Amino acid sequence: MADTRLIQSRYRLLDLIGRGGMGEVWRARDESLGRHVAVKCLKPTGPQHDRSFTRVLRERFRREARVAAALQHRGVTVVHDFGESDGLLYLVMELLEGRNLSELLADNEQHPLPVPDVVDIAEQVADALGYTHRQGIVHRDLKPANIMRLDDGTVKICDFGIARLGHDAGFTSRLTGTGIAMGTPHYMSPEQISGGEVDHRSDLYSLGCVLYEIATGVPPFDLDDAWAVLVGHRDTQPEPLRSHRAELPGFFDRVVLDLLAKAPEERPSDAGDLRQRLALGRTGEQPAAGGTGRVRPAPVAAGPPLPSWTRDMTTGRKATGTARSLPPAVDLTAGLTGAWTTGTALPARTGGLPAVAAPWLPASAGQAAPSPDLLSTLSGRHSAGLDLARLGHWEEAGEVHRTVASLREEALGPDHPDTLASRYEVGFTLSRTGRPAEALREFGRVAEGRERTLGPDHPETLAARQETAYVLGQLGRHFEAHQVYAAVLASRVRSMGPDHPDTLRCRHNLAFNLSRLGRLEESYAMAREVAEARGRLLGEGHPDTLVTRYEVAYTLGRMGRWAEALQTYREVARARALTLGPDHPDTLSARYEVGIGLGRLGRSAEALELYRTLVADRTRVDGPTDPETLRARHGLGVNLGRTARWEEALAEAREVCAIRERTLGPDHPDTLVSRREVAVGLGWLGRWAEALTDYRRVAEARERVLGPDHPDTLAGRNDEAHCLEQLGRGTEAVDLYRRVAALRGHPGTPQL
Repeated sequence: MADTRLIQSRYRLLDLIGRGGMGEVWRARDESLGRHVAVKCLKPTGPQHDRSFTRVLRERFRREARVAAALQHRGVTVVHDFGESDGLLYLVMELLEGRNLSELLADNEQHPLPVPDVVDIAEQVADALGYTHRQGIVHRDLKPANIMRLDDGTVKICDFGIARLGHDAGFTSRLTGTGIAMGTPHYMSPEQISGGEVDHRSDLYSLGCVLYEIATGVPPFDLDDAWAVLVGHRDTQPEPLRSHRAELPGFFDRVVLDLLAKAPEERPSDAGDLRQRLALGRTGEQPAAGGTGRVRPAPVAAGPPLPSWTRDMTTGRKATGTARSLPPAVDLTAGLTGAWTTGTALPARTGGLPAVAAPWLPASAGQAAPSPDLLSTLSGRHSAGLDLARLGHWEEAGEVHRTVASLREEALGPDHPDTLASRYEVGFTLSRTGRPAEALREFGRVAEGRERTLGPDHPETLAARQETAYVLGQLGRHFEAHQVYAAVLASRVRSMGPDHPDTLRCRHNLAFNLSRLGRLEESYAMAREVAEARGRLLGEGHPDTLVTRYEVAYTLGRMGRWAEALQTYREVARARALTLGPDHPDTLSARYEVGIGLGRLGRSAEALELYRTLVADRTRVDGPTDPETLRARHGLGVNLGRTARWEEALAEAREVCAIRERTLGPDHPDTLVSRREVAVGLGWLGRWAEALTDYRRVAEARERVLGPDHPDTLAGRNDEAHCLEQLGRGTEAVDLYRRVAALRGHPGTPQL
């Protein structure tokens, strides 16, 4: 640019007044008309300067520039001209005398702007957005740097059309790795982040972010790592503005929080609606409940994974200053940093230890100690991975921890406590995403490393060994799991004492594993002791106490002591409703088990009413196709049959089976359980020929998935033989019974 002072023999560039992700802005003189203008120069850069990319960008630029030039509103920057000169795309705009909102915050030493100014800016921007949205134009990159407040108080939005050009042509997944910056994520809507459809309501969300910042001095998610900000937008409700600045008017707080609703339909319907609400609020006419009168939703527990292009985003620049960035060697696909989420806490797990790099580096490493900035960033991302897990984003958490573990190993060495802490969390996410064999290898590696560096009885070593036992149980290797649990428990008792919370957690797990080994009396005795100890130390309503009491009830049921099991499940359900809330998953699970107990005791009418209520609650909380909703509906159908309402039971079983087959697959165990229930209903209605078809489908699927001698497969074949009997096909039934008996190792012919 330095040697190009005249563009198209008309616009003489005088002073560089701004530089952004897509080019530079110059103060210039229009030699033809003798006026000063602003010239924005954009230099297209594609993958390896791809010619087709450049051609597409130029065409898109011309189209968007025409759109921008057609906008005529006092709140939108006027575009005078556009074109191309020596490979440079340029846009000629009115020269504005004033400061953008980012500069105003900087001038104010990062303090928020005066309340009257904030409200006035909000109203003027709403007017401008209302006009442009009616023209079918969405800005897509609304942020403080793109909003100017002129010396006379007029507010103008800059870069209409060009912002959309940048999004469409330069900021998409096909251009990741090209060095084109995504821009700051501090003002992006959830639907932009998730790659969904974007309309005018996305601009309203971005405006909410801008207003939040100029009113409070900080953006809604004031974090320095791109992924942390993105997932904050997607998953976390922002704090009320008045928690940062009490003198803000209540109506303004409500309006901005409504703009920041996660779902577009929860925001004001359009900029005109927003403008009206601001005007009513300023004059004192705003309804107390807000313009929509809706209840603000709770923080989102889970969401769609972020698109791959977000992993290459840099934090960019927020209005309140320049964010810290990672050193060049660090892969920006790593993850998140900072504590940016809310959610139910997980059981205590290992976190990163204070970074003390040098003592843990291999003696032969011969490398300089890693920078404190790098260690701090990795520590923040480790914490963010934990936060992702708390929200149930296990896959994303695993990606974060794997990247941090790799970087920590390179910087600190494989046996450094921080490296092992990340490896531990990798194992944890693997075990929670159905990959226990991989988790077992990871936990084994961590346990060995911690034993070498920390010692065999160190709490962190024992935590890794205990998780090893857990995944052994997941793999069905309960005897090996028992041995590990017993060794860890002995070490915990020796080093921590019998009533330490970690000791009690290990005893709980050991009791659980004893039950899976069929040692029910031992399991029951140990679970009762742990429940009593936890009740004494933590309180009767503590979630850990209730988890162990739930296990007590489960073991009582397996022992056939259903009256005691029912009473215990009811007590747990009531306590969880008080402690965790009536809609908490653990509360609903306990209610389901109450229904099981009622059914086992022959109280099917009571069980039927319980399941009707539970199905309604599960549908409301989790949705109609959630596995737990369908599980409750299955219980409802079973108890309809037990009360001899077989037509209704059959209809319920068929509907649940169809949904399970569609959502889980035809061979999923839950689908097969429902199909068997369909067959049971058909049999009770005397429709044995139809029942035989379903019984055979169940048996064949189980044989295909589980093998011919699996207990569930053999039970399915027995059902099939019984059905053949009912159809008078005794010879076939006898042959099938014999095959089942031979596979079970109990030869003999049943009496017909």
